[in-house]
Amino acid sequence: VQDVTLHDLDVANAKPPSSNNRDVMSLVSALGKPKKTEITDKLRQEINRVVNRYIDEGVAELVPGVLFIDEVHMLDMECFTYLNRSLESAISPIVVFATNRGLTHVRGANDIVSPHGIPVDLLDRLLIVRTHPYSVDEMMHILSLRATVEELELDEEALKLLGEIGARTSLRYAVQMLTPSRILAETVGRTKISCEDVQQVDGLFLDGKASAKRLAASEEGYLK
Repeated sequence: VQDVTLHDLDVANAKPPSSNNRDVMSLVSALGKPKKTEITDKLRQEINRVVNRYIDEGVAELVPGVLFIDEVHMLDMECFTYLNRSLESAISPIVVFATNRGLTHVRGANDIVSPHGIPVDLLDRLLIVRTHPYSVDEMMHILSLRATVEELELDEEALKLLGEIGARTSLRYAVQMLTPSRILAETVGRTKISCEDVQQVDGLFLDGKASAKRLAASEEGYLK
């Protein structure tokens, strides 16, 4: 038994011979002979045809991969069109999209506004996972885990304050406060982060929401 990906087969057979009667062993053996040749749509179709035939005959088994695309709203209409077509294939991977956008323009088609910046025809193919904001207790638990990973010591009051700051701003901002808080604690000779360290860091830096609010309030004072 040998595990290979479809991309491995594409690369290994970038110059397929003219014969159409290729068996699975010839495909696998070609893996050891990489060639620097463009992988064309025609080549992909030939490989897919051979793979599908061997799956139907029971010679090979398909194990779907997982493609994770973060900030999917950054893709343009051309990318979405390609994904829409690719998802129709029987050998397409499981695709997971992540985004934090609401109603927004689809890139490359500024006249189209769609939920999450994804075209509606592609949205119809998706199962959308319902999410909820983290509670303060959940944020405290996540921050505690992150502190353990980074080998940081937090007292209970500091952890509670970080959780409240995360609820007011964002979890990402609260996590980013851990390192400067540790530096402040070490500056005065302590190894454990205290509530005062977190308060001082929160006074030194702005989160994204606070920065945007300040810019809106004093827009005339900045270059455009």
